Amino acid sequence: MSSGVVFDIRKYSIHDGPGIRTAVFLKGCPLACWWCHNPESQSPEPEMIVRASRCIRCGACVAACPEDAITWPEKRPRMNADERGLIVSGDAGNDAPVTDWDRCERCGICADACFADARERIGREMTVDAVMAEVVRDVAFYDESGGGMTLSGGEPLAQWEFTLALLRACKARGIHTTLDTCGFASWSVLDQVRPYVDLFLYDLKLLDDVRHREVTGAPVGPILANLRALSERGHAIRLRVPVIPGINDDDDSIRHIAAFAASLPRLDGIDLLPYHAIAADKYARMNRPYRLADARPLSEERMAEIMEIVRGYGVLVKK
Repeated sequence: MSSGVVFDIRKYSIHDGPGIRTAVFLKGCPLACWWCHNPESQSPEPEMIVRASRCIRCGACVAACPEDAITWPEKRPRMNADERGLIVSGDAGNDAPVTDWDRCERCGICADACFADARERIGREMTVDAVMAEVVRDVAFYDESGGGMTLSGGEPLAQWEFTLALLRACKARGIHTTLDTCGFASWSVLDQVRPYVDLFLYDLKLLDDVRHREVTGAPVGPILANLRALSERGHAIRLRVPVIPGINDDDDSIRHIAAFAASLPRLDGIDLLPYHAIAADKYARMNRPYRLADARPLSEERMAEIMEIVRGYGVLVKK
């Protein structure tokens, strides 16, 4: 596939694989994890977010929307406005324009019209050539640091043909590739992609299938099967385990993950990722509930205990 939907490209990333990297984030994910830090990545389609704190109540979005999906609250006075509905004098009040999301077509016209960048369209279609034009600009940094391109998301395998085309393009240029994946895909897809991946950053949340289905919306079986298949074929893999309060931070869950990791023929270690609540604001901007609103980050002491449990199985843990 020559094009796909991208929602972000981050330069000079140092947390998405070795060296200095360009991280390309693709939209669409088959999982819907309660704690997802990129809820804007889950849908494969472009979406709109609203940062209410930035809104200056100018009314530009109201005037621009072709679907009349953005309106003033009924209680708002309509005085002091010009023929376009824009406030030109007087107090705009505290009531921001309201969006009817059922009518919104996610076209982004309101975002283009917004003077305060309070509205943003998440996701744009890009060609392989357009993405690679961004990636190759920093080849000198990759060569010096051992970096390259990381595909993340969302789930890159949800757009597997686009992902495959990007990975092939990188390998043709001698650029190191990392795939950040949840592993939920058919083996036939992963088998086509894996020859072009230098490092897998492989997410693993839980081994209990019932609980995994509850908190992610998907079974864990295919994820475990694909992980073992990659390991048996000698691929470089780092497990990434988000440690989520009330989900998988208990000793039994950690032991199950560590035991499975220890049973793999090849594994380059585990990254234990402590929970943080920075995504809560994103859910509010997207008018979506955040399932873990009451969760609190684990203490350093508890994270240290979890690390020791994993190390007890002979698995390398990143500090």
